[in-house]
Amino acid sequence: MSSILEGRVAIVTGAGRGIGRAHALELASHGAAVVVNDYGVSLAGQRGPLEGSPADRVVAEIEAGGGRAVVNGADVADFAQAQAMVQQAIDTFGGLDVLVNNAGFVRDRMLVNTSEEEWDAVIRVHLKGHFAPLRHAGAYWRAEAKAGRQRAARVVNTSSGAGLQGSVGQATYSAAKAGIAGLTLVAAQELGRYGITVNAIAPVARTRMTEGAFDTSTMALPEDNSPIVAWLASVDSADVTGRVIEVDGGRITVENGWSHGPAHDLGRRWDAAAVGPALRALLAAAPAPEPVYGA
Repeated sequence: MSSILEGRVAIVTGAGRGIGRAHALELASHGAAVVVNDYGVSLAGQRGPLEGSPADRVVAEIEAGGGRAVVNGADVADFAQAQAMVQQAIDTFGGLDVLVNNAGFVRDRMLVNTSEEEWDAVIRVHLKGHFAPLRHAGAYWRAEAKAGRQRAARVVNTSSGAGLQGSVGQATYSAAKAGIAGLTLVAAQELGRYGITVNAIAPVARTRMTEGAFDTSTMALPEDNSPIVAWLASVDSADVTGRVIEVDGGRITVENGWSHGPAHDLGRRWDAAAVGPALRALLAAAPAPEPVYGA
């Protein structure tokens, strides 16, 4: 196994199971010391006992393979706990180089059946759970850069096809994942001056989130996404930032998002009656993407 991450320190959130677990193991196999964060919740967000948690088992697996890892049980959407998680990496391993934001859960509902509590819970864990660790890691890296110790810092966020193309029955999840894509673009622009790259992946994999929702028999495995994350976490990826990359087994696709399509410049203020024909002509030249179901 290569050592492209030798000497680097990484945090992986939601790393007790599924895709996050695969990321933590992959990063460790390439030489990174890993803070394995997992809040220990069910698919719907209910918390279980921490002792003997999935995160403990991931750390034990990394250590059995000769790697370095430590458990973290922070609620990543709690501002203070996210800050303490970043500090744990610094105190335990001497710094921080990589943040992989992966934690999340689903409470799928059709839009008109979604409760306020369900909306708030999913948005909080996915979107605020990306913002809070990124904010504290970014502040640390900025301070390091200003002190003349600029690190080749890397952030890998987790969006979804549901957030990029929409997904019936997942209004809340899709909104959160779209927000993460937007956050990725802004963070890449703001933090680049400090040597920080910020990218996102949109993984396709058979996990707790997808099993039972639809047929997953032909879907990729969680670990199929992780080599891309390992490379994005490396020093070699310095020229790639502000991108969203879909990973589906052996296929990687660069997502273009809301790029400008066909346009019609009237040269003056529009009359309402003229909008319909002009807009329909533009839409015909740029048809809407097919919706994603259960992504």
